[in-house]
Amino acid sequence: MKMLEWSQDDGCFVGSAPPLIGQCCHGKDKTKVYAELCRIVEEWIELLESGGDDLPEPLAAKKFSDKFVLRVEPGLQRRLAAKALAAGESLNSYCAKTLVKA
Repeated sequence: MKMLEWSQDDGCFVGSAPPLIGQCCHGKDKTKVYAELCRIVEEWIELLESGGDDLPEPLAAKKFSDKFVLRVEPGLQRRLAAKALAAGESLNSYCAKTLVKA
């Protein structure tokens, strides 16, 4: 999976291809960053294969359950619970919707 994300901190697009490679290129022009990302991914695959290494399992092939545990400090949990209550939602529903926006 190839990903381009806008980095507010850096003021540019950042490319990655998890689980193959983390953040590996950046720039202001989305098209150029994606082209660079594609080139890096191709080179990375060639290096792994030439070294006899296996490619990591793609995320699309992994099975995920419908839940995961996230530990947060009590103060954050309290603030999220208050926001969920104000929105008339369960804490789970509120957090899931908030994560989708991220």
